[in-house]
Amino acid sequence: MKLLLHLSIFFTILFISLPSSHSSSSNDKNALLQIKKALNNPPLLSSWNPQTDFCTTWTGVECTNGRVTALTISSGEISGQIPAQVGDLLELRTLDFSYLTHLTGNIPHTITKLKYLDLLRLKQTNLSGYIPDFISELKSVTFLDLSFNQFTGPIPGSLSQMPKLDAIQINDNKLTGSIPNSFGSFVGKVPNLYLFNNKLSGKVPESLSKYDFNAVDLSGNSFTGDGSMFFGRNKTTIRVDLSRNMFEFDLSKVKFARSIVSLDLSHNKIFGKFPRELNKLRLEHFNVSYNHLCGKIPSGGLLQTFEPSAFSHNLCLCGTPLKAC
Repeated sequence: MKLLLHLSIFFTILFISLPSSHSSSSNDKNALLQIKKALNNPPLLSSWNPQTDFCTTWTGVECTNGRVTALTISSGEISGQIPAQVGDLLELRTLDFSYLTHLTGNIPHTITKLKYLDLLRLKQTNLSGYIPDFISELKSVTFLDLSFNQFTGPIPGSLSQMPKLDAIQINDNKLTGSIPNSFGSFVGKVPNLYLFNNKLSGKVPESLSKYDFNAVDLSGNSFTGDGSMFFGRNKTTIRVDLSRNMFEFDLSKVKFARSIVSLDLSHNKIFGKFPRELNKLRLEHFNVSYNHLCGKIPSGGLLQTFEPSAFSHNLCLCGTPLKAC
């Protein structure tokens, strides 16, 4: 009899202590309804009816085992700020607020509760202010896209502390300052850098030369000094775009990875002659116009397949596709 009593007490305590999946699911539903309310019940979210199953019928909501794992709100008439309640969707892997030109404010601190978040895309909205340092608390994020917004101020150095990042996409904002020195010490993967079309300036930290970036795009800024640290014969870099800056280095001394297929160095202050190894690259895109280059364009590779405009406005370049030397 005592044994039965003890077992009864044990299973009662166990049942009480176990988290209820139904309760967790209800919490997700309540959080979604609060998000809808905070966004002023927009027509885009008209399918979010409390009487229906949020996992199967609500626009932009995806679930796994009854829990919300993806929230995508995009391309609609949404006004207001990102609701703090997004942080209550604790199983979220994907958070995507994109193409919402009337979405304002900044990123709520509550997203730091999303410990499983893998993709954070807040693209082409009207978000503004500094990119907050606390984003670095999202240690599971592999892809960060904050492009086409109104963010100002410096690039947070703490982004280097996100160990799983495959890409940092913060292009087309109004960011100022230079690339943080901390980007010379990423704690995990070496992410693709998409920093183009900002108001960034200064020299690129030399410490970045030790990294083998897959893709780097710094175009449309005001960077100065040496940009050649992104190159190296033993690297596996595929795409480099340093165009529309004020980089100044000797092209003849640069060793290029055979893997490069896209290279844009146009509109800088790059000088020197063409290294012959450029004609060994399987280039699909190439532009060195508006620099201070001189000498003969190497023949025998793909360089002659590009338009003369890709070589124009240099000091004294010659040879096909330009005039003979």
